[in-house]
Amino acid sequence: MKILIIGINYAPEMVGIGPYTTGMAQFLASAGHSVTAICAKPYYPQWKVDAAYIGGGRRVTDEYGVRVVRVPTYVPADPSGGRRLMHHLSFAASAELAMIAETRRSKPDLVIGIAPSLISTIAARFAARRSGAKLWLHIQDFEVEAAFATGLLQDKGLPAIAARKFENWAIDADRVSTISPQMCAKLIDKGIEAEKVFEFRNWANIDEIVPLSRESIYRAEWQIDRPYVALYSGNIANKQGIDIIVEASRSLSHRKDLSFVVCGNGPNKEDLIKKSSGLDNIRFYDLQERDRLSDLLGVATVHLLPQIADAADLVLPSKLTNMLASGRPIVATALPGTGLANEVEGCGLITPPGDVGAFAKAIERLIDDKDFRQSASLTARKRAIERWSRTNILNCFEKAVCDLVCENADNVL
Repeated sequence: MKILIIGINYAPEMVGIGPYTTGMAQFLASAGHSVTAICAKPYYPQWKVDAAYIGGGRRVTDEYGVRVVRVPTYVPADPSGGRRLMHHLSFAASAELAMIAETRRSKPDLVIGIAPSLISTIAARFAARRSGAKLWLHIQDFEVEAAFATGLLQDKGLPAIAARKFENWAIDADRVSTISPQMCAKLIDKGIEAEKVFEFRNWANIDEIVPLSRESIYRAEWQIDRPYVALYSGNIANKQGIDIIVEASRSLSHRKDLSFVVCGNGPNKEDLIKKSSGLDNIRFYDLQERDRLSDLLGVATVHLLPQIADAADLVLPSKLTNMLASGRPIVATALPGTGLANEVEGCGLITPPGDVGAFAKAIERLIDDKDFRQSASLTARKRAIERWSRTNILNCFEKAVCDLVCENADNVL
């Protein structure tokens, strides 16, 4: 089968949706399919094009059996609402030109569009129509609603109406997948027929990321001399609600046995560092190499997973999967009944979004109650194995892809 994928993020990006689009493409290639992936040159989460990819136009490489076509894209240093829109528009335009070239080179049987970027799915739709291929749309987050929730777009007036109408048009496809049961339900609420909806979770790297039976190398490397570590690792942006970590570190500054570590990059990092001025119990680091991820996650006594209330069920944080795989408990901010709350239940503690006091108390409880902490740790690892196995998830996806294309062939016959 010939498969054409369009997704703005791809390896070597280490966080966000890039690793999942990459893993999907490589798995399909390993299953014997001919796979082409069209993506931007790597830039996330630094919002700066990787130095190795600066300059020149389109770059085509063969990576683990996947033909990877990287196209030039405008990347704003400060991704505000308007600049972010231009970023996605520029990728959509470059990707459309690449899609035309690739469909002329070889007609696909299936086109897969990844959202975000929802705008770029226009190119995926046109490519599918030109080729007579099936169209599969995979939604990592509902970016229109997330933009309203985080203030990137105002939820009123003609722009808001236009954005919602565009979303309704863009998400209609032969199959529409997303990453949690709650997000699947939201697709149905938006008018997608239930039989078209498919749950395709982000997976945990349960073979690469394992609970450490020794001390993490980062303790010595970063000279962490306090016994307990509350760790946040990932993108530092609007929808994380990450300011609560600084406030919790301020609230718990009297605890000389606890260090807060924020490891990541993103548009809000510098502001976060300024807000932590004067605190001696919080430190910041850049993203670490992926081959050291097990050690990074293993330095945590407890993982921190903040999220703003309005982003609940618009996105299930991709970082959750590997947190669970590391066998460490989690303190997450979420409302009861949301997808995040359901996934973390039994693996740590849930507190209301924005409630600094409750967040800080949850961290203290997991630190001070060893038996509870160990129980939550065991449940976290067990849940990663049961619900987030890479092999099981990708095998089910590949079967669904084959079924969809075979259905198309049967209809033609």
